Amino acid sequence: MQEGKSTNNAEDATGLAIIKSGISPSARHPRSLSDKVEIERRKQMLAMPHMLPLNAFVVDLRRDGRGFVPDFDPLDGGAEARILFLLEKPGPKTDPRKGGSGFVSRDNNDATAEAIFRFMAIAGLRREDTVIWNTVPWWDQTISIKSAAWKEGLEHLHDLTRILPNLRSVVLVGAKAGRAGSFFEEQGYRVWYSAHPSGRVRAAYPALYQAIPKVWKEAANNVGAPTGK
Repeated sequence: MQEGKSTNNAEDATGLAIIKSGISPSARHPRSLSDKVEIERRKQMLAMPHMLPLNAFVVDLRRDGRGFVPDFDPLDGGAEARILFLLEKPGPKTDPRKGGSGFVSRDNNDATAEAIFRFMAIAGLRREDTVIWNTVPWWDQTISIKSAAWKEGLEHLHDLTRILPNLRSVVLVGAKAGRAGSFFEEQGYRVWYSAHPSGRVRAAYPALYQAIPKVWKEAANNVGAPTGK
């Protein structure tokens, strides 16, 4: 794993603040990454200092050839993030070969991403505090997750936490992501568990679906020093 340079300095924080103040009007609403202009804008932002360690992490993952590994969204906190939202697996709307954006983002053009966008707004989460990723980091043309892929994805989480020096809390989104709970708890992070904001969960478990923003708000309100770090 190649580590990017540290972003924990005033210059990088200023750069991140500039990004936040310059969010385009289209990015203030769900599904903004349906716009090709906005996608290109995010690609240019990948060169910002807060993204460099995460870019190197993604490059290493792509060398494995397991499937398409999308980029982190530079409008989120990048390496400065304090809360990790860990979902299960990228979907087809992350894959540009399938008309996707190329990013793991609340702004993707699909119903689950739209729900994440809205729930994060309800929870009062600041974008610069968050980073979104997946337990299995690659899209391999299927939504199913085999045991071997999950175990390999879990191993990569060790590398991810090393490049998130400000990380304090982890929200595990969905049952499969929830299996990573013991790893994060052993590392001393505060861990929250929520249902997955998919249409299938909304239809089958409406109470759990409706509870998602409440869980996320608890995580947002309890970002402090990790218990064991």
